[in-house]
Amino acid sequence: MNTGQNILFNNTSSKPDDDSDNESINSNFISSTLDEAESIDKYNTHPEKSQEDNNNIGFDEIIDDIEGSFDENQYTFQELPEHACSYCGIHSPSCVVKCESCNKWFCNSKQNTSGSHIITHLVISHHNTVSLHADCDLGDTTLECYNCGSKNIFILGYVSAKSESVVVILCRLPCAQSKDVNWDTEQWQPLIDNRQLLSWIAALPSEEEQLHARLITPSQITKLEAQWRMNKNATLEDIEKNTNEEDEILPILMRYKDAYEYQRSFGPLVKLEADYDKHLKESQGLEHISVKWSLGLNNRHLASFTLSTFETNELKVAVGDEMVLRYSGTEHDPWECNGYIVKLPSSYQEEFTLELCLQRTSPPVNLTNGFTADFVWKGTSYERMQTAMKIFAVDKESVSGYIYHKLLGHDVPEIEFDVKLPPKFSLPQLTDLNISQANAVRSVLQKPLSLIQGPPGTGKTVTSATIVYHLSKINKERILVCAPSNVAVDHLASKLSFLGLKIIRLTAKSREDVESSVSHLSLHSLVKTNLKGELKKLMKLKEEVGELSSNDSKKYLKLIRKAENKLLSGCDVVCCTCVGAGDKRLQNSKFRTVLIDESTQASEPECLIPIVKGAKQVILVGDHQQLGPVILDKNAGDAGLKQSLFERLVLLGHIPIRLEVQYRMNPFLSDFPSNMFYEGSLQNGVTTEDRLIPDSTFPWPIFSIPMMFWANYGREEISASGTSYLNRVETINVEKIVTKLFNDGIKPSQIGIITPYEGQRAYITQYMTHNGSLSNELYMNVEVASVDAFQGREKDFIILSCVRANEGKVIGFLSDPRRLNVALTRAKYGLIILGNPRSLARNSLWNNLLTHFREKGCLVEGPLDNLQLCTIQLSNRSDPNYQPYRPNHSDNFVGSTVKSSVSNDFDTSSLVSFMADSFNSLGTFGAFNQQPGWPPLGGERFNSRSGLGSANPPSKYYNSSMGISSFTEKLNQLNSGQDAKYSQSKQIEDDIASLSSNFVSKANLH
Repeated sequence: MNTGQNILFNNTSSKPDDDSDNESINSNFISSTLDEAESIDKYNTHPEKSQEDNNNIGFDEIIDDIEGSFDENQYTFQELPEHACSYCGIHSPSCVVKCESCNKWFCNSKQNTSGSHIITHLVISHHNTVSLHADCDLGDTTLECYNCGSKNIFILGYVSAKSESVVVILCRLPCAQSKDVNWDTEQWQPLIDNRQLLSWIAALPSEEEQLHARLITPSQITKLEAQWRMNKNATLEDIEKNTNEEDEILPILMRYKDAYEYQRSFGPLVKLEADYDKHLKESQGLEHISVKWSLGLNNRHLASFTLSTFETNELKVAVGDEMVLRYSGTEHDPWECNGYIVKLPSSYQEEFTLELCLQRTSPPVNLTNGFTADFVWKGTSYERMQTAMKIFAVDKESVSGYIYHKLLGHDVPEIEFDVKLPPKFSLPQLTDLNISQANAVRSVLQKPLSLIQGPPGTGKTVTSATIVYHLSKINKERILVCAPSNVAVDHLASKLSFLGLKIIRLTAKSREDVESSVSHLSLHSLVKTNLKGELKKLMKLKEEVGELSSNDSKKYLKLIRKAENKLLSGCDVVCCTCVGAGDKRLQNSKFRTVLIDESTQASEPECLIPIVKGAKQVILVGDHQQLGPVILDKNAGDAGLKQSLFERLVLLGHIPIRLEVQYRMNPFLSDFPSNMFYEGSLQNGVTTEDRLIPDSTFPWPIFSIPMMFWANYGREEISASGTSYLNRVETINVEKIVTKLFNDGIKPSQIGIITPYEGQRAYITQYMTHNGSLSNELYMNVEVASVDAFQGREKDFIILSCVRANEGKVIGFLSDPRRLNVALTRAKYGLIILGNPRSLARNSLWNNLLTHFREKGCLVEGPLDNLQLCTIQLSNRSDPNYQPYRPNHSDNFVGSTVKSSVSNDFDTSSLVSFMADSFNSLGTFGAFNQQPGWPPLGGERFNSRSGLGSANPPSKYYNSSMGISSFTEKLNQLNSGQDAKYSQSKQIEDDIASLSSNFVSKANLH
C-alpha cells in the first residue's frame, strides 16, 4: 500500500470550502444506466423477485435538441493528446482523471449530463479505480484509503487532521467508522459530491474549454460505452452506423384480431429480453474467488465462495443456475467442472454454494484460492414462452374458444358453468371464509375466467386452496396450479396437501437437490419412495458407480419416465412454476383447470405457458396494486412486457373479485393503504388490541398508534457499486431503532428492515454488525432486504429506510405507488419509516402519507429518546416543484402506452383502480384533497353485511374535542401560503409548532 502523496494532502486553498454543498446530492444522476442500476438493485437480495423502475432519472430528461450537433470550433480527436476526455475532448491536466480499469481519460465536467463524465463512465462500465494526471496539483496519484488501501472511488472520502494542515483519505466502512486520535472521523465526507469529484481532486474546466468541447448526449454515451465492451477503440461514428440499423420496437396491443397477431406482438419482446439476459449472464464471470469445500448429503462436492464485491458485481442469479468452476493456478493441474447453484447470498449470509456434477476427475479440495467461475446461460424459460405462443396460434385445442377470445380481448357473451355448488364453502381444515372470500369461491366455481385480487393480508392462499379443493371434487379432473416463483408454489402446495389432496410438486431437474419445505411432495422424491424391481436395482447401481452403461441408461430413463407418468396421472393437483409447466414431463398432459397464483408478478407470455395446456377454466390470483413482473430489458418493458395478463384483462373491463378483509396489520397501519390503494374497501379482521404489545417501552409518539415517520435529514451518497445509494444518517438511526426493539424483548426474527436500494441494504448490514451496542449475532439475524424480497411476506415490526435525500428532490423507486404499497403493508404490530420529508413531500403520494402521519400525531423529528412533532412545511399544489398524483382512467391506455395530461414520475400502467369518479362519493382528505380522485383518510366506514370494522381505526380512539379537521385545515392554510402575514419561514414554523402542540394537547388517544 502506498502511503505517500496519494492519501495525505496539504490542507491549503485546495481543501473544499466549509460551506460546500454537503446537505444533499443532486439526484439527477446519469442516464439510462441508473434506470438499469435501480432495476439491478432489485435482484441482489431476492433473485426471484424484482421490478424495474422505469422512472428513475434518465437520459430522457436531458435536452434532446443537442443530439448530434457539431461546432467547427470543437476539438478534433485526431489532434488531441492521449489524456483528453474520451467523451468530449477536454484535456487540461487539472481537469481530467484516468480510469485505471480501461486506461481511458475523462474530465470532471457535466456538460449536458447530470453527472460528470468520469463518474458517468465509472457507473456505466462498473469500474471504480482512478488516478490523477502527473501535471495536476496533486501529481500522478492513485486515490486510495490511507488505512486499508481500498481504491474504490465510490467509498472514499476525506477527513481533516486535528493538528496538521492536511486531509486524509479514508474509506467509508470500516476505516471512517474507526476512532483515531489523529483524525476527526465524524466529519468524514465523500470525494464525490453532486455527481462530481470534489474540485480539489479534479478541477472544473474553464468556460473556454467547455466551449471547444465536443457535445455528446447521454444516449450517445450509453451506446459508446456498449461499443467499448466489444471494441475498446470504438468511436461515435461507429455507434451512429449501428443506430441506423436498429429495428423499431412496436408496443403490445390491448386487443388482437387473432393469435398470430398476438404472437407477432409478444415474440420480439421475449427475444429482446432473452438477448439482454444472455448478455448479462455471460458478462458476469467471477475471478480470484476463494472456495470452501464440503460434501453434500448425496456425496457430491459443494463449493462455497464469498464475494467481497458482491454488491459491486451486481450478480443476478437464481437457485438452479448452472456455473463452470475452474482452477488454472500453479499448484494443481488445470481443472474445471460444471455445477448448479444450490444456495445464494441472503440477508443472513453472503456465500454462494455450488453443487458440482459428478465427474471422474476429483476436484482440488486441498486448494482454496485461484479459482474462477462463469455462468452458463440457458434460454429455457424464453424458449417455453415462444413455444406457448406458437401453440396458442396453431393448436385449436390448446384452450377453449371462450378463453381464446378473452385472451385476445374480444367481446364475447359471458357464460357460466352449470355446476352443483357445495352446501358450504369453508373447509374444516382451514379457518372459516369471510363473506368476500366465500363470494370469490362461489363465483370462480361457475365461471371459465376469473380474476381474484388479494390485497395484503386478505388470505388469498386460503381462498385459492379452497377453490382448488372444490374444483377437484366437482370435476374429478387434475388441476394445474402455478406461480412465477418457487417459493409461492411451495407455499400453495403445502396448503393443498394439508387438505388431503394428492399433490405432485414438479421441480426443474437442476433444483431437485435444493432443500424445500415440500420435498416430500416432489415428483423425483415420490419416484424414489416407490422404487420397485429393476428400476430400484438400476437406481442403486447408479448411486454406487456414478454412471451407467449405454444400455442401462436407456433402460433406466425409460423406467423413470414410466414411473413419473404413473404418479402424474394419478394425482389430483400438479404444482409447478409457470415456466415449469412447459417441462417435457407434462408434454402430453392436458389440464381443464389452471390456477395461477401471484399472476401479477408474471409476464403475459409466462402465464400463457400453463394456460395452453388445454385450459377451459382459468383463475388468475394476484394484486395489480403490488409489484409486477421482473423485466430486465428496458425497451421490452416499455413496449409492454412489464404488463401482466391480469392487468391487461382489467384494463379491458374484466372486473376482479376483491378480497376485502385483512388479517395482518394493526388497523391504524391498514388505514392509509386501504384508502389510497383500495378505495377504502379493506376491512379489518383484527382489532387494535390484537396488534398491540401492552408492556412495550418503545417511544411511539402515541402509544396506541404503533407507527411513526421519523424525519432524518442526512444526505444520500453513491454506494460502493456506483449504481446504488445509501444514507449514513438513516443507517445510524436504524441501528438505534433495532437496539430499542431488542431491549423491548423483540426477537430478530420479528424485525424486518426494508430499503429500496442494495447499497443501503449492504451498508445497514455492515454497520449494525460493526457498531451495534448488543451482540453481533442479534443484528446478523435481522433480515435486511429489498421491497421486492418482502412481497408476500410479513414481520411483526417493519423499519423502512427511504434513503433518497437530494437537492433535486428526486426519489426514484419510492415514487412507484406499488412499491410503497408493499412496503407499508408488511408489518403486523409496528411500522417505522425513516426518510427526508423535504425530498419526499414533493411527490403527492408521499405528501399525502406525510400528511396522514401528521394528522395522527406520528410525524416526528429529533433524538429517538426525545421525539418532537415535525414542523416541516409540506408541499401543496401551488408549489412549482409539486408533482401531482392523479390516477389515470383506463381509456387513457393504448397498448402499453399511458397518455396522460399529468407528468408522473412513476409507471401508472397498473393503477387501474384509481378512477377519479369512483372516489367522488368517498369524501375528501382535509383541505389538501379538495379535488377529484382522492379517497378519504379519516372517515368511518362500516359494512353491515359482514359486521366487520373498516380499515379506519375504531371510533373509541377519537374524541370530538381533538380538532383533527381544524388542525388539518390550519396546517393546509399555512402550507398554501395565502396568509399574508407569513412572509418569513421562521414565523410559519412557529405557528405550525403551536398548532401541533395544540393538536396533541386536545388528543384523547389513550
